[in-house]
Amino acid sequence: MEYLEFELPIKELQEQYEKACKIGADSDVDVTGTCQQLEKKIEDTKKDIYKNLTAWQRVQLSRHPNRPYTLNYIQAICGDTFLELHGDRNYGDDKAMIGGLGKIGDQSYMFIGQQKGYNTKTRQYRNFGMANPEGYRKALRLMKSAEKFNIPVVTFIDTPGAFPGLEAEERGQGEAIARNIIEMSQLKVPIISVIIGEGASGGALGIGVGDRILMLENTWYSVISPESCSSILWRSWEHKQTAAEALKLTAKDMKRLKIIDQIVKEPLGGAHSDQEKTYKTVASTITKTFGELKKLSAEDLVNQRMDKYINIGVYKD
Repeated sequence: MEYLEFELPIKELQEQYEKACKIGADSDVDVTGTCQQLEKKIEDTKKDIYKNLTAWQRVQLSRHPNRPYTLNYIQAICGDTFLELHGDRNYGDDKAMIGGLGKIGDQSYMFIGQQKGYNTKTRQYRNFGMANPEGYRKALRLMKSAEKFNIPVVTFIDTPGAFPGLEAEERGQGEAIARNIIEMSQLKVPIISVIIGEGASGGALGIGVGDRILMLENTWYSVISPESCSSILWRSWEHKQTAAEALKLTAKDMKRLKIIDQIVKEPLGGAHSDQEKTYKTVASTITKTFGELKKLSAEDLVNQRMDKYINIGVYKD
């Protein structure tokens, strides 16, 4: 387990606990009482730390190296029912954007999401979760296929942004994202979007127009990352913590501003601390949400979705 800077008190207590248990196992000394006290202290410290997280600390948790990514969720939720589909039928297959058919129980879904890597090699292979235009065009192709066969769409959002390279711009990055936004707003099947990590800028919006937007507790959703905001306003990354607070990018902020519909609670310590529990929570939330949406006609779905986004940002004095 890797620990972030603000988690170091937990690490120290965990090391003390492991040492005490080892002493007990290697000798006749009874350390049961000490171990129990340390267990309680670890639990109390965790509660104290995680109930008072700052916006920047939640950003750090959303990027935790042990945090599960899109394919982890899909494989855990769907098992061997998942069939990955490739390519945009125009340029190529973007490895940063994955998608395919899978089942939760007896219900089929079209799953789409950004995929990051877990080491240097796979991060390069997945382009750090930053999709090119062909990734967004692949996503749209799969969504249109889902619409044709009346299959609901589930998108997992986890990206630091769409790829900003010259070649991406030459192939129409802005147009691809804009096309997805307009097409998703009119898609005649339920769309459930789940923010599982970073939700940055147009890269997130390109697969983020949904009937229900769900956001895991320790994730963020914003037009810009705290570091980029800091570099623009202060010409330095040193003010990223201040920028994170000012951007109002946490799940609580998004719910209060009515940008998202529901906060999905994570286990104490974050999604990575108990991945199995996180997968079950996300799967049950998707199932429950689809149960509400499937009662609506295609026309009502589109109308409510359009109204939802038209009303975002409306201010009444």
